[in-house]
Amino acid sequence: MDERRHRARQLRNTAADAERHLWRYLRSCRPDGHRFRRQMPLPGYVADFACPGLKLVIELDGGQHLQNSGYDRVRAAMLERQGYRVLRYWNDDVLMRTADVLEDILRAVSQNNGTPPRPLPALRATEG
Repeated sequence: MDERRHRARQLRNTAADAERHLWRYLRSCRPDGHRFRRQMPLPGYVADFACPGLKLVIELDGGQHLQNSGYDRVRAAMLERQGYRVLRYWNDDVLMRTADVLEDILRAVSQNNGTPPRPLPALRATEG
């Protein structure tokens, strides 16, 4: 197994709360029928979430990303040169404003897909 695939497996097994939380929705609602993968190896690094069919990457950032913003910009630029669109969200936003994050993702999916967005699945009262 190559190094990036091994790293992706490690990241899946030690996912942050925000990653697990968002993954539950991406996996179950499959926005506009598109499949997302988590901790997907891509050229140069491992994406938190990616939809290969739409060339869409979703990155979640915690506090450590404040010090690594330059690295994140370089990485995003590299992916954009390969045709990927990169969406970034703070972990706190994913955990405390789930519905807003999901609506933004659905908007991006529909823009890439050329179709109007489907309504969001209902969030439980304790979430979002």
